[in-house]
Amino acid sequence: MTKKLVLIDGNSIAYRAFFALPLLNNDKGVHTNAVYGFTTMLLKILEEESPSHMLVAFDAGKTTFRHKTYEEYKGGRQKTPPELSEQFPLLHELLDAFHISHYQLEQYEADDIIGTLARQAEKEDWEVKVISGDRDLLQLVSNHITVALTKKGITNVENYTPSFMKEKMDIIPEQIIDLKALMGDSSDNIPGVPGVGEKTAVKLLNQFENLDNVYANLDEVSGKKLKEKLENNKEEAYMSRDLVTINIESPIEIGIEDVIYKGYETPSVTHVFRDFGFNSLLERVQSDEERSEEAVEALPAFDVKIVEEVTEDMLAETSALVVEMLGENYHYANIEGIGLVNDNGAYFIPTEMAFQSSTFIKWAEDESKKKWVFDAKKTFVLMQRQGIHMKGIEFDLLIASYLINPAENYHDIPSISHRLEKKGVAFDEDIYGKGAKVKVPEQAILADHVGRKTNMLYGLKEQAEEHLRENSQWELYHELEMPLSIILGVMEHTGVSLDVERLENMGEELQKRLADIEEEVYELAGESFNLNSPKQLGPILFEKLELPVVKKTKTGYSTSADVLEQLRDQHAIIPKILLYRQLGKLQSTYIEGLLKVVDQESHKIHTRFNQALTQTGRLSSTDPNLQNIPIRLEEGRKIRQAFIPSQEGWRIFSSDYSQIELRVLAHISNDTKLIQAFNNGEDIHTQTAMDVFHVEKDDVTDMMRRQAKAVNFGIVYGISDFGLSQSLGITRREAKKFIERYFESYPGVKAYMDDVVQDAKQKGYVTTLMNRRRYLPEITSRNFNRRSFAERTAMNTPIQGTAADIIKKAMIDLYAALEDEKLEARMLLQVHDELIMEAPEHELDTLKELVARVMEETVSLEVPLEVDYAYGNTWYDAK
Repeated sequence: MTKKLVLIDGNSIAYRAFFALPLLNNDKGVHTNAVYGFTTMLLKILEEESPSHMLVAFDAGKTTFRHKTYEEYKGGRQKTPPELSEQFPLLHELLDAFHISHYQLEQYEADDIIGTLARQAEKEDWEVKVISGDRDLLQLVSNHITVALTKKGITNVENYTPSFMKEKMDIIPEQIIDLKALMGDSSDNIPGVPGVGEKTAVKLLNQFENLDNVYANLDEVSGKKLKEKLENNKEEAYMSRDLVTINIESPIEIGIEDVIYKGYETPSVTHVFRDFGFNSLLERVQSDEERSEEAVEALPAFDVKIVEEVTEDMLAETSALVVEMLGENYHYANIEGIGLVNDNGAYFIPTEMAFQSSTFIKWAEDESKKKWVFDAKKTFVLMQRQGIHMKGIEFDLLIASYLINPAENYHDIPSISHRLEKKGVAFDEDIYGKGAKVKVPEQAILADHVGRKTNMLYGLKEQAEEHLRENSQWELYHELEMPLSIILGVMEHTGVSLDVERLENMGEELQKRLADIEEEVYELAGESFNLNSPKQLGPILFEKLELPVVKKTKTGYSTSADVLEQLRDQHAIIPKILLYRQLGKLQSTYIEGLLKVVDQESHKIHTRFNQALTQTGRLSSTDPNLQNIPIRLEEGRKIRQAFIPSQEGWRIFSSDYSQIELRVLAHISNDTKLIQAFNNGEDIHTQTAMDVFHVEKDDVTDMMRRQAKAVNFGIVYGISDFGLSQSLGITRREAKKFIERYFESYPGVKAYMDDVVQDAKQKGYVTTLMNRRRYLPEITSRNFNRRSFAERTAMNTPIQGTAADIIKKAMIDLYAALEDEKLEARMLLQVHDELIMEAPEHELDTLKELVARVMEETVSLEVPLEVDYAYGNTWYDAK
């Protein structure tokens, strides 16, 4: 059987993926778009090529042996954006998980490694496939070697064989080196012969075959100017040929037999996918029947009693409690049973028995009976659904584990116990199966599993609390996160009312609007077609209307959003198509999406707030995500009109912190100028524009203020010159100047950034004002990219995390104030810096004073906290 070697140009594919996809982050805040794009390409290669041998080659550094020939080689290239640099270590981690060899060699490029191995394999009559975006590699093409060059995006490629090259480029592989010698390559700063483009170079090679013959027969070259160019730049042409020639005998320390590929093991790949947040790719590497590589270990004997009646004897003063359910959404999931462990024993209480027992209900609602649980919020909501208002929750293992190390991906009981080397609990997947296969086992197995979980929870409390006290996090845990979990549970169970009829009407209006836009597009196009079909839209735009072709795909013309944005000013049809797509997404994702999840009886939506997910401490929202309702388009903002008070005569009341992260930055950095600006009530973006552009207040233009605002918030989020250039549509050089001027204007901020990094290098972590920790193990890494990302994270986490802590404390203080004042008003939603409430109209005057005061006084900073509020008949009116 013929051996097949697949060689991937790692740098080329990573660069291609980075610029083809929007910046993506995983839950740790690490950029992953290049890794994600690379992974999709990798999976496609493995599926289609079935290699017996495989290697990914990387460039080792900026300097290569070619720089000795020409110092300016690749001199025009911009510095690699840090958002991409930090992803190369992740790529290596990904390849290790797939058991794919990767290699780099000092002073040599990935092309040289690929060329050397490709020629080795060719001599052995192996089949070779090279994947890259670099046309230089076409010089390797032969009857044994096919070079696949990326076209659109990442996964679309063209396979170059000798015959395809001749058909497409009108040259043969051996002529690629001479083609580049003549025409040069601006991307690599290879000069070639100035004024000779690809068409002229191909024409010369068709006439003279190679570069040597061109110069041996200069008199036969037609055109006086061309002849002069060739004559005057002979040295540059030959130097260029040397530069583009791949070294197929580079001194690599591996051979083709060293890069055997035997396939990957699912568990190692799924672990990396989950770590990177690539959940959408999991199905491509898992079969329905696969389980974790580690079989469930033989568990120690455990005695749990399935109770037939709830008695006083089993309900101790202090007990661990697990309410077992299947599925993610506890607002609707069935409760499968209750685990109870205390000094009296371990018990499994069947669901109906628990909720029909007055003894159990009385115990659950007794504040003096202390409960240790896993996920207090979920437990509270599940019990509340049964009409039981659970009290006395004293310990929450989920919150404790999350605070001890928020970088961990899995905070379920089995994962926590395994991390602590206490493997007395099986993973849920091993008991219930996964996905569509999930099913409830017989009661004895269910009772054993739930009992073991509860028992582990009971045994871990002391250890977890000891960690929290050692980390100076007891107050954060006990005074902030624990009380908040119950408040969030109340908010979730309360839900937010949706005007279903209004939302349905919006959907109808939007559908009509879409139909009108569709007709306008057809009129401009001069014919009807399927507007949702890129295959039909492409010919209309690029053939009939003769718009310039930006990109082509395997199936025709690209009509992607980025392409249409480039053509926006070229024809009146383009803005209409873009608007059609935006409104179509609003219709399907938000209007139809919200209508799917609204409770049909109460007309309420019960979102879930994720309290133990982000590393900064911010809350997120799922099923549905009510923190992400689009507001850029007026049609998007109007969706908030459907969110209404739950009672007649009530209003929606909204309050939010003004520029809280910048105020936190002023406090943490103790920058005199920044503090003074806030204390004087200055508009901080105008002030920054004055400082950065060196102008007076009256001379600050809207554009200057917009750029200053981007710099202000960019500093908070650790933005790079690349990130800022993308945000503002300016060059990286201009963006770099903005950032430098900012630090010159606010030296205290610069000093804080430097100090926090040094502090993190000594401690290994950073903290917020309330001692929330984020560990940064890469801060002392010898790898520049890993270290750089950790340094930026060290700078921005204390700011973002402290802002998150403040809004959480404000929620606790406000909840208590509403109870103290005996107000009916209640909190419904938290959207980052904003709190959404509902209240009877007669309480509004009280709320205006109370909410602003409580939120502004929740912590004391060097600058005042400022709260804006508004109210109305809907969430839209309150904004």
